[in-house]
Amino acid sequence: MYLFKNVRALRLFLEPFRTKGRAIGFAPTMGALHEGHLSLIRQSLESTQCTVCSIFVNPTQFNQAEDLEKYPRNPAKDLQMLYEVGCHAVFMPPVDEVYPPGLDSTAPVDFGPLAEGLEGRFRPGHFQGVAQVMNRLLGIVEPQRLFMGQKDYQQCLIVQHMIRTLGLPVEFVMGPTVREPNGLAMSSRNARLSPEQHSRAAIIFQSLQDAAHWMGQGLGPAQVREKALQQLSIPGFRPEYFELVDGQSLQPLAHFDNEGMIVACAAVWAGDVRLIDNHILRRGA
Repeated sequence: MYLFKNVRALRLFLEPFRTKGRAIGFAPTMGALHEGHLSLIRQSLESTQCTVCSIFVNPTQFNQAEDLEKYPRNPAKDLQMLYEVGCHAVFMPPVDEVYPPGLDSTAPVDFGPLAEGLEGRFRPGHFQGVAQVMNRLLGIVEPQRLFMGQKDYQQCLIVQHMIRTLGLPVEFVMGPTVREPNGLAMSSRNARLSPEQHSRAAIIFQSLQDAAHWMGQGLGPAQVREKALQQLSIPGFRPEYFELVDGQSLQPLAHFDNEGMIVACAAVWAGDVRLIDNHILRRGA
């Protein structure tokens, strides 16, 4: 496994793969790796000839400086995990390598309603930062396949929209959410939970699963949402949102009687740790 900290060295390493027509797979991360990240690396290893993982805590997608400061970092452990799983190359750049002075790295894309609800409502500017770093990283790595996880469902749709709008020559692959034994979606932020919070946070996925059951019982979106919010309001936990949305447009649903894809999405504060998750209730026709 090779470690690169500057763009030029990484691109020189990747050039022989490009000239020989060998597919490059890319999994962007912010470090504090877990099995969810490794599952994306394995997907890439199975379908491409070179797998690149980036570790970069992107400052432009944090709308609170405190959240950026608290974001867990453990580069030595991350590198060991990537080495053991068989990753070929790791890109771990400093901020000024990704955003050098004078470079306009903004992604000229209008995300419209895709970015307005769910995370966009509570984290203004977040998806502009995501698009900025993804556009820059894709320009550096130039992969044939991009691997990201379903846990950040809205982010996946945002990046897919950017790829289509800008005509980027990369295939987007969304890997399934990997979960802890109690159902909690694996996340770098889970490391900040106390053992008791970690145990009780199982209620998030339980509520998402129950939403499918309540939908099957004939309840409407508003009723399902209300029941889920009540279920999530346990001591020490504060739900920020629980929404039933169209799986393509992310628009809230007024009823369930269409044939489209339905996704339940939730964000919950466990103490001072914000957790997000989602569950596909219906995949559509």
